[in-house]
Amino acid sequence: MLSQILIAGFGGQGVLFAGKFIAYKGLYENKEVSWLPSYGPEMRGGTANCSVILSDAPVGSPIVSNPDILLVMNLPSLDKYENATVKGAKIIVDSTLIERKVVRDDVDAFYIPATRMANDAGIPTLANMIMVGKMIRETNAISFDDMENVLKKVVSAKHADLLEANLKALQTGYQYEG
Repeated sequence: MLSQILIAGFGGQGVLFAGKFIAYKGLYENKEVSWLPSYGPEMRGGTANCSVILSDAPVGSPIVSNPDILLVMNLPSLDKYENATVKGAKIIVDSTLIERKVVRDDVDAFYIPATRMANDAGIPTLANMIMVGKMIRETNAISFDDMENVLKKVVSAKHADLLEANLKALQTGYQYEG
């Protein structure tokens, strides 16, 4: 089993946190894991992406050049990474912020209005976790078991009040069938 995941958007969307959560979930499932955050010169508003590799074997390089799972939270990210995905990849698109469709026909694209759903649910900063919930549903990269225990590891004590909101966001994305 090998999943090469790339999450991309702009700073402030929680791209790095989403990657950290996926990485911790992989550790929790006894997988070999690599987590590599990357962001532009200014964190908020600049570009951000995060590479996560989950594997049954040791990970040789943390760099994901050709993801088989791509989560994109803004149009520049879809424009930049769509053609880098491998044939058969799964692309999860925040359709609130990205109006265009995936052009390639050799990948599976899933559209979820994550930003709108987060706003409607009263958790406007958690579109990232709604996207992760959808990714879990559509891929076999990680399971949907023990979410709360993993969230307790990645949600800082300073933000402990957001634990339930993150769980709600994951469930919202996981249950979305659009």
